[in-house]
Amino acid sequence: MTNSLAPAALLALLGPAALLLADLAVPLRRGTMSPAVLDAGRWATLVALGAAVLAAAAVAIRGTLVSPVLGWGGIGLSVRLDALSATLFLLVAFVGVIVVEFARRYLAGDPGHAGFIGRLTATLASVMLLVLAGNIGQLFLGWIAASLMLHRLLLFRPERTRAIVAARKKFVAARLGDAALAGALVLLVGAFGSPDIGGILAGARAMAAGDGLTTPVTAATLLLALAAILKSAQFPLHGWLPDVIETPTPVSALLHAGLINAGGFLVLRFADVMAPSASAGMLLLVIGGVTALFGSIVMLTQTSIKVSLAYSTIGQMGFMLFQCGLGAYPIALLHIVAHSLYKAHAFLSSGSVVDLARASWVPAAGTRRAATLTIALAGALTLYLGLGAALGKSLAARPAVVALGAILVMGVTHLLAQSFEGRARLSVFIRTGFAATATTLLFFGLEWLAELLLAGAMPVMRPLDGAALVGLGLVVTAFAAVTVLQWFAPALQRSRGWRAAQVHLRHGLYITTLFDRLVGAYRLPTSTTPEAAR
Repeated sequence: MTNSLAPAALLALLGPAALLLADLAVPLRRGTMSPAVLDAGRWATLVALGAAVLAAAAVAIRGTLVSPVLGWGGIGLSVRLDALSATLFLLVAFVGVIVVEFARRYLAGDPGHAGFIGRLTATLASVMLLVLAGNIGQLFLGWIAASLMLHRLLLFRPERTRAIVAARKKFVAARLGDAALAGALVLLVGAFGSPDIGGILAGARAMAAGDGLTTPVTAATLLLALAAILKSAQFPLHGWLPDVIETPTPVSALLHAGLINAGGFLVLRFADVMAPSASAGMLLLVIGGVTALFGSIVMLTQTSIKVSLAYSTIGQMGFMLFQCGLGAYPIALLHIVAHSLYKAHAFLSSGSVVDLARASWVPAAGTRRAATLTIALAGALTLYLGLGAALGKSLAARPAVVALGAILVMGVTHLLAQSFEGRARLSVFIRTGFAATATTLLFFGLEWLAELLLAGAMPVMRPLDGAALVGLGLVVTAFAAVTVLQWFAPALQRSRGWRAAQVHLRHGLYITTLFDRLVGAYRLPTSTTPEAAR
């Protein structure tokens, strides 16, 4: 039965429309610092946020809404409002308000200030068109437009050599991803006979319930996984992301909090197609797991806060795609939302990193360090497994979901360990224990909320086979090893072997250097401007 509110779903397009109008207003006052242009960007983001709130409310009340197609042959503008698109629409709109408002002050006095705001709003509009897409034509248009709009932002400082390098490397990776996505969409339309995303998902569910996926659909899932890998800066074509620090800080915040998630969104949007494909799941498991480990280790060796955050994003996107490979789609969506909000704040506040570093806690050297870490880890594990069992999330019943929360255990370990340093006081132990318990309960609560939100909209997580369980165990072990390495890093500085390894890791094992040569970065003239981005 057609929902009576389905045509009203088109009202969600008011958000990207307002943002595009704000970008179009810039040429009308080119070369000026008109406050009207800057105000247009602010009001456009607020309109988009209002549209996102209304869209989320409509989905919460009436369920999935699909608008008519404004186009021909099923291709054109259409909106699919469901739990996934409403969540990410609201996320992008909220981050957009913060980033644009920050940029209004950050670049005050710059001759290109108005143009920069326009580029930001156009990029936000492209991402919104992507997440709201109801047919593959709009999805592909939004996918490419988001990449091209980001390219404009990367070249905002064209005199900076590393910014040009980042743009070139991003362009190469993006075009490969575009080709993979185009091939996948052609195969899906050929297999299911419709460009409508809802029709494709329904057809995939019926096919999986019958004889299983056909060869063309399986090939499409592999291409979708490849497109997601390339879009989310996964190993080995990740090298463009650390160079983005040469662009103004709002670009980094928008990229790491929004655009980098497009790969994960693609997998989640076609989850009904991806879930039955063991080969696509294994590709995401392998590449995501390797990237998660690689990014997390290289992050520890960086001396620049923004480069460290970039490698953190690479690792986190790897872990998110690993979750998709396991079929843990609600947790992957929760990961996207949490990571986006954290990274937006991290980049926008990166200028105060010196003050934060001075106020932060550093573990004291000495023989107590190993004992402290052991006790804290045992306490975090006991707390996590105990609360999980009490809430019906035992390791035996749901091994993947519980094991994926091991990353939380690493953070709680660090939290508990702080209370053991210095002069032990009972009040400190009690406060830290309450904080650790509240954090763990919050994780389980958010996980439950994500599963409730996507109930019926995403396929149920399949039982894990032996290979998936082994991969899950290796990733959890790797993250535990990274936590231990981070803990003992100050003491390891006395080791010549570790100092030598740090040099190689700091350069990303020189994989980015090979990428630089591929795009001709070494033929670029040396920039005469300061290398540090504003």
